[in-house]
Amino acid sequence: MATIAFKKYFESSKFLVSMLLVQAIGTGMQLLSKVILNDGTFIFALLAYRHVVGAVCVAPLALYFERGNTTKLSLKVWFWLFINALTGVSLSMGLFYYGLRDTTATYASNIISITPVITFVFSIILRVESWGLNTRAGKVKTIGAILCVAGAATTTFYQGKSFHINHQHSPSHAITKDIPSNWTRGTLLLIGACLSYGIWFIVQVKLIKVFPLKYWSTMLTCIIASGQAMIVGLCIDHSRKSWSLGWNLQLLTIVYSGALVTAMAFCLISWVIVKRGPTYPSMFNPLILVFITVLEALLLGEAIHLGTLVGSILILMGIYSFLWGKRKELMMNRRPPVKNVAPMDVEAMVTEPTAIPPPKATAVLPSNSPEQ
Repeated sequence: MATIAFKKYFESSKFLVSMLLVQAIGTGMQLLSKVILNDGTFIFALLAYRHVVGAVCVAPLALYFERGNTTKLSLKVWFWLFINALTGVSLSMGLFYYGLRDTTATYASNIISITPVITFVFSIILRVESWGLNTRAGKVKTIGAILCVAGAATTTFYQGKSFHINHQHSPSHAITKDIPSNWTRGTLLLIGACLSYGIWFIVQVKLIKVFPLKYWSTMLTCIIASGQAMIVGLCIDHSRKSWSLGWNLQLLTIVYSGALVTAMAFCLISWVIVKRGPTYPSMFNPLILVFITVLEALLLGEAIHLGTLVGSILILMGIYSFLWGKRKELMMNRRPPVKNVAPMDVEAMVTEPTAIPPPKATAVLPSNSPEQ
């Protein structure tokens, strides 16, 4: 009985837990990356090396679980793999790192929080999802996206009173102080990263359809992205110092980012997208803001501002609202099919809804829609 109950609990919460894990890993990456960027690490060298590590970590999984399937690597697949690497790594991560260097980790998290709304808008424009304002689920989902934007805006533009959780002073304050910043340029770079991330989540849908091998897809994306970063990086700076590695925090960050963020997180995101759609994983991005705020307060002694606290609450309310709306849409898809129509399970309706006309105002993922 306990085993059955645990299995049901795991089945109902596996997507939620996976996305929470992705955001926790991303939080560690942002804090570590901010430290090494302040020390002068060359961004494109960081991108190239971390994705080599990612490819090495994913290769055993691809060779074991998906061996014998490389015959599916057509020219069309290579094209979408290239676009996947370009939008999900070279552009989005490159712009994000430069924006992070010009601002702070918390501010960068604030801006990145608008990614789910951008993804949602792109999904509607490209007909990957419908707006669904005629249904209660669609309205709640839209309200959730608006709350996320409101929360991010509150933390960015309103500070209010401040207080400390940890009153001890920590030498780790170097993560947020003495930073040469350019807030205007950094904000524009971070917005560009959001746009690229939004496109990346949409492109995922197409790639999974033409090449549904998540481990091979992740490994090849890492290899292509590493090549892209290396070519661009050598054009910008080909000095030996910029590309050299040592036994320091830079190497630790590269291994951490490659093994956990690039390899593990990419696999989890690709898996959840095919099960729940492209907007679902992007809605968890604002949680990084909450995690960073708490860690800076507890571990680094940073002050928590009232605006950050209010914004975090709005973000959590927005995520909950969106997940509730998404769950209701999936429940609508489970309803018995109309007369003379073959039954379909929920997964089929999410990934290949063109087999039957979807109910009005439900989330749809057309088979001819672009994906990363």
